[in-house]
Amino acid sequence: MNMKNIAIFSLLACVSASSFAAKQKEAASPQPVGPQKPVIAVAEFKNETNASWWSSSVGKDLAGLLSNELAATNEFRVVERQKMDAIIQEQNLMASGRAKLSNAAQMGKLFGAQYLVMGTVTSYEEQTKSSGSGLSFGGISVGGKSAQAYVAVDIRVVDTTTGEIAFVRTIEGNSKSGGSNMSFSKFGASGGFQNEENKPAGKAIRAAIVMVSDYLECVMVLKDGCESEFQQQEKRRRKKTSDALNLD
Repeated sequence: MNMKNIAIFSLLACVSASSFAAKQKEAASPQPVGPQKPVIAVAEFKNETNASWWSSSVGKDLAGLLSNELAATNEFRVVERQKMDAIIQEQNLMASGRAKLSNAAQMGKLFGAQYLVMGTVTSYEEQTKSSGSGLSFGGISVGGKSAQAYVAVDIRVVDTTTGEIAFVRTIEGNSKSGGSNMSFSKFGASGGFQNEENKPAGKAIRAAIVMVSDYLECVMVLKDGCESEFQQQEKRRRKKTSDALNLD
């Protein structure tokens, strides 16, 4: 090998060695990691009202609906309902909507969730001005030519790491409609409605669930000043509630 070839070979070797060293250094250096999405699970909803439409399946249906709304924001990693149901059955745990708050952190950890959302329907009112097939829930149907409905949902978000309540809020939904009877299928895993018109109970519930999703996205992820809007809404809600009480 002549001197010229030796020189070229040496240069190529140096370049290869430098390139290899640079790649090794890049691999060893910590790579920037973006913000991780909160892992969240939604427990079976609980009912504290006398709503005639409530049945044993509705709590799970509402949990599925909220799970879908949270997933649609693309800001959360939401634990699938099927996975949660399988774990509940395997661990022989009572339905989370009826579980005590002290069990929430344990259940959330079993689901692999950082946060567990617990919802309770605390108030429901319905007025129908004309008779029809009545109001039922499971596959929901509301009769009457003119009706309105109001629902209030209490939300608690438990941090499964600490066992403490991270967020709490009461969300209200109110809607009215007129016209023909309406019906739609169970919320189920899809959380979708077959029809989207003339259903006051469904609209009120949907409005409350969507607002819950918006609130959680704001306070848990965005944190961009949107909190003030929800604080004002909460002040108005509390004032409206307190004004309804006449004190001597």
